Amino acid sequence: MPCVRSDEDWKDKYSSLETPVSQPNLLIQKVEHQSHIHLDIETDNIEAEVNRLLKLGASVHEKMERWVVMEAPTGHRFCVVQPQRSDFELAIDVNEWKD
Repeated sequence: MPCVRSDEDWKDKYSSLETPVSQPNLLIQKVEHQSHIHLDIETDNIEAEVNRLLKLGASVHEKMERWVVMEAPTGHRFCVVQPQRSDFELAIDVNEWKD
């Protein structure tokens, strides 16, 4: 997949891979700690998605102003965020979401 640098303000820290609408949006972040995979779950209703994930066994680690950091039962942290990709609405139509 082609790698795309972020805008001028963020290019030294972030890049992304161009993915089809049916695939996850992959953002690559330069970090100072040991690297790992961190998932962001995009949603147009953060509260509803957090509640759905709580029922599946996740827990809330921290609530931020615009996103929620959660922890899976495995100990992996991930975030529930507002839509990030420009084709978010199209992705809803392409992907079948299940509870």
